[in-house]
Amino acid sequence: MAKRVQVVLQENVLSLGKDGDVVEVAPGYARNFLLPYGKAVPVTAAVLKQVEHRRAKQKEHEEALKQQAIDFETALKTIGRFTVKKQVGEDGVLFGTVTNGDVAEAIEQATKKEIDRRTITVPEIHGVGKYKVEIKLHAEVTAEINVEVLSY
Repeated sequence: MAKRVQVVLQENVLSLGKDGDVVEVAPGYARNFLLPYGKAVPVTAAVLKQVEHRRAKQKEHEEALKQQAIDFETALKTIGRFTVKKQVGEDGVLFGTVTNGDVAEAIEQATKKEIDRRTITVPEIHGVGKYKVEIKLHAEVTAEINVEVLSY
């Protein structure tokens, strides 16, 4: 009897691998869990060809996403400065602070493109002035924009 069986995972399996990975598992694990629940299929030449095709498609998709992020970064740099208006006290100190949600709103108004506020890193802003804010657009693309805080 075989000591290990090779299978191709059809979905992510915790502590085993990701979708499309070729892994070696115990025959009972494959026969009793992975194969009946559709989490894996036995390795064949056709299945390996499908896996390679799927990986090529995934790589093309990742490259397209990266290019979109680069294009958006150049658009942000072209705009130059974004303004956020907040209520200010007599001594020039803000009531509250400028949050990443405020910056995301300013970007959305200027570019008409929605951006996830969780990707924005805002320094501590408690006064009126000009600040630099980082936005992570992609795993490999980070944009730095200028934000001007004004009183209204």
